[in-house]
Amino acid sequence: MGRLVDGIWKDEWYDTGSDGKFKRSESQFRDWITVDGKPAEGRERGFKAEPGRYHLYVSYACPWAHRTLVYRKLKKLEDVISVDVVHHFMGENGWTFVEEDGATGDTLYGSEFLHQIYTRADPTYSGRVTVPVLWDKKEQTIVSNESSEIIRMLNSAFDAWGDASVDLSPAHLRREIDAVNDRVYPAINNGVYRAGFATTQGAYEEAFDELFDALDDMEQRLARSRYLVGDKTTEADWRLFTTLIRFDAVYYSHFKCNLRQIRDYPNLSNYLRDLYQVPGIASTVNMLHIKAHYYASHETVNPTRIVPKGPELDFTAPHDRNRFRKAA
Repeated sequence: MGRLVDGIWKDEWYDTGSDGKFKRSESQFRDWITVDGKPAEGRERGFKAEPGRYHLYVSYACPWAHRTLVYRKLKKLEDVISVDVVHHFMGENGWTFVEEDGATGDTLYGSEFLHQIYTRADPTYSGRVTVPVLWDKKEQTIVSNESSEIIRMLNSAFDAWGDASVDLSPAHLRREIDAVNDRVYPAINNGVYRAGFATTQGAYEEAFDELFDALDDMEQRLARSRYLVGDKTTEADWRLFTTLIRFDAVYYSHFKCNLRQIRDYPNLSNYLRDLYQVPGIASTVNMLHIKAHYYASHETVNPTRIVPKGPELDFTAPHDRNRFRKAA
């Protein structure tokens, strides 16, 4: 768990400052792939959508990277965008490329560590080394390491080669999707980390309370409709999904988010199973990587690095979400 400083790797844990609050760093690679290759609004560089040109570096453990795997699956882009998976253990060298337990190694360059991909793109890069990474094999650089923007690229830029009938961010719902995301991201997606990485009681309790307030809101919202926005799955659902799928196995205990488990929420738990059972989604979930990464890699949070054997989770059990009008 470290960062690069002027291209030099430093093994450093997060600095939560005097208030004990975890503050997530902003992603620094923020370019955009477009259909015609022209720079997107507010961007300087242009990247054209082409099959076989782009590559994803991901972790099965990371919820942010998991979003991109979900989109790659739903949009049928497996033959369009290649992928490598880092190892689940993050030690003194950060994310590593070890061919074990389903991790692939770096099939493009044979790198040992993900930070070498960052310095390949920018030899003087300073910042955290995170997944996902959307890599351009033609220009030999990182297009983006911001998951929320990568999934919007995957949603529309590659429709000529993927499934154009799947639109997870339709224009007429985008404002509502953004509103839900604005509620879910700080309180739930990032909220579990704000609780888990807090170093003062006050910072922890603030994040904890906001997390469960937001989960209660989502529980009530899902009492009225099958999905968060509209009558089909959208970006809002999949951004929440990657946190929910990890909650009972990891965040409840490891990050001390232990007021309730997701299985204690009737609507959220049924909704989670509904999403998991969408064709192809189960293949993007790797609970071995999820548990082994969090419990073994975060020595500051779990000094013994013991990975718990439980809990028993069955996401294939029947759900009740069909009680709502089925999507067309």
